[in-house]
Amino acid sequence: MSGVVVTGWSALTSAGVGVDALAKRLALAEAGQVEKGHEIGDLYEEPMPAANGHFLPSFSPREHLGRKGTSTFDRATGLAVVCCQEALREAGVSLDDEVRPRIGVVLGTSLGSFKSTSDYTRETLVQDKPYLVNPMLFPNTVMNCAAGQVAIRFGLRGANTTIAGGTLGFLNVLRYAGNAIERGHVDVVVAGAVEEFTPHRAWATRLTGVADVVAAGEAAGMFVLAKENTPEWAGTRQRAGVLAVATAYGPGGGEAAETALAGCVHRVLAKAGIDAFEVSTVYTGEVEDGDEREFGPIARALGHRPDRVMVKRLFGECDAASGAVALGVLLAEDRDARPGGLSLLTARGADGAVGAAIVRRYADGGLDRG
Repeated sequence: MSGVVVTGWSALTSAGVGVDALAKRLALAEAGQVEKGHEIGDLYEEPMPAANGHFLPSFSPREHLGRKGTSTFDRATGLAVVCCQEALREAGVSLDDEVRPRIGVVLGTSLGSFKSTSDYTRETLVQDKPYLVNPMLFPNTVMNCAAGQVAIRFGLRGANTTIAGGTLGFLNVLRYAGNAIERGHVDVVVAGAVEEFTPHRAWATRLTGVADVVAAGEAAGMFVLAKENTPEWAGTRQRAGVLAVATAYGPGGGEAAETALAGCVHRVLAKAGIDAFEVSTVYTGEVEDGDEREFGPIARALGHRPDRVMVKRLFGECDAASGAVALGVLLAEDRDARPGGLSLLTARGADGAVGAAIVRRYADGGLDRG
């Protein structure tokens, strides 16, 4: 893929809805006021693996979208649709019947809504014959429900794709979206990822060993992507450029994965025409300072040790959405406010899947504080 630019974005995280909430959380963290998630309390009746989680308290899609069309939304769909609305608004996209066919949606996830699938399956077992399950809830059981509802809500009739890439979900989304734009299938893509916080996901992350150190979380991040010579209706402000994305696989997840990850770094630098020493910051998926399973191979590939940002410390284990949260943090914080700041977003899955994206934040890429 060739590079694309970000003309607008938004994120829903445990900090709240929108860019300002994310920026406020980052400011508190900078001041040393780091939260370890919210107390779950009576959010769910089912037992939970931990007392805290990184979720949005009192989140209601109706509060942001109104009652019409939202009654069957599950949590993941509500997060994605609200986030898309915020991103389109932040970019200043002018939606009309002429441009809607030229806007696509690409969304990353791990399983879609694990809770919806599980609950619907359970209903088919516990209801009396002829198994009177609610057919209105069936669409929530398919993985592309959220992406479909985003397109329906805003009338976006371009390519509509859901990518189940686990930890690499968001990097795969960026790559797919860039290719769709480069090949002329669409002019603009609303690209992002979503994960919900439910007992099902909390237990899944705990039992797979992912959330031993950090609590499970939920998030949605959506970014309006277009060509550098973006049409004016897609937003006139270019906040960042995604210069190149590379993914690879190292069988077994050990040294082969480290080699593959270093190869991804070399490839994105070569594609973007960037010198390794221009990279000032790396956003990785680790949580602890002593854990360098991801950062170590990257630093060796770069030949120096740039600043490392571990976003899961603040926002929990958000699986496929962690990469989207990382890009949101990159755009929201003051770290790379200087013109031309270059950063790497990276991911490493337990199975050996790895990836990297190089992002240049533009001089006016910070928050529009009006």
